[in-house]
Amino acid sequence: MLRLSQSKHLTVRRVIAIVALSNLGYFSIEFAVAMAIRSVSLFADSVDFLEDTSVNFLILLALRWTPRRRARLGMLLAGVLLVPGIATLWTAWQKFGSHTPPAAVPLSVTGAGALIVNLSCALLLVRFRHHRGSLTRAAFLSARNDALASVAIIGAGLITATTLSVWPDLIVGLGIAVMNADAAGQVWRAARAEHMTAGAGEP
Repeated sequence: MLRLSQSKHLTVRRVIAIVALSNLGYFSIEFAVAMAIRSVSLFADSVDFLEDTSVNFLILLALRWTPRRRARLGMLLAGVLLVPGIATLWTAWQKFGSHTPPAAVPLSVTGAGALIVNLSCALLLVRFRHHRGSLTRAAFLSARNDALASVAIIGAGLITATTLSVWPDLIVGLGIAVMNADAAGQVWRAARAEHMTAGAGEP
């Protein structure tokens, strides 16, 4: 049983390392495209990729910690999950006065690439989403939300091509901010429950 537990722990670490590196790699691509075509939704998603990279590397460091310390980190990660949303709100505010939509084809193509990366990460993490409590839950929720955001970005690109409006990109960007806030709330509640349980179990 101990050997099985150690094997699963090593598998979790390997999966989280792969997810972290995948997020870091696609962040650079998506951020470059977002800056080139001035897309709010791609900017929001690229910042989210960078945030996911940070979250997963922190999780790698914390997997061997005590339950109480992991719960505290989980509460910290709930705050980290809000960062992309705040950055998105600021970017959207700057974009409100613009009447120039982002280029539709790069928007949809980059969103499709993000979808492939995010679905791959979510599939890797789904069987570990309850392992080590709120930490791996944070990683899974980030990957799941990013996959949903990628679908919305593809749709925004298609609608932009038809309407030549800035609003699809803005609306999707703000939607990504809302999803991150919801994920932060879920991670916070799970981490608080773990912290209370760990505290009750201490002498």
